[in-house]
Amino acid sequence: MYGRKVKLRFFFVLLILITLILSIYLILKSLEDNVVYFQSPSEIKVLAEIGKKKIRVGGMVKNNSILIEAKSIKFVITDFKNEINVTYSGAVPNLFTEGKGVVAEGFLKDKNFFLATKILAKHDENYMPPEVKAALEEK
Repeated sequence: MYGRKVKLRFFFVLLILITLILSIYLILKSLEDNVVYFQSPSEIKVLAEIGKKKIRVGGMVKNNSILIEAKSIKFVITDFKNEINVTYSGAVPNLFTEGKGVVAEGFLKDKNFFLATKILAKHDENYMPPEVKAALEEK
C-alpha cells in the first residue's frame, strides 16, 4: 500500500515523538522531587493532610521566642495571624534575629511543629522574600 520511503519516514517521526515524550516525562519526574513549596503559618493551619514532602515556611521571627540550646535553636515563625514552632540544628545566618523575616526549609511534624533543615535569612535590612511579603500583606 505505502512505499518503503513513506514507511521509513513514518517510523522515523514516530521514533522522534516517542523519544520526545519519554524525555519530557523523565525531566518532569526528576524535577518533582526537587520542588519545594512555600507556605505561611496560616496556610499550614488549614492543611487537610500533613505530607512527607519538604516545604518552606516563611514569616517573621516572633519577639522573645528564640531559645538557644546546646545543639539546637528553637523559635516561632508568625505571620501575625498564626504561629508555628520551629526547631533547627546547625548554625543560623548572622542576620537571623527576632522581629526579622525568615524562611525555614524542612518538614512538618504536625500543624504546630516544624523541623527545619535549612534557615534562609534576609540579605539586608530592608529585604523580605517576595513570598513572605505577599503572605504578610494578605493577612
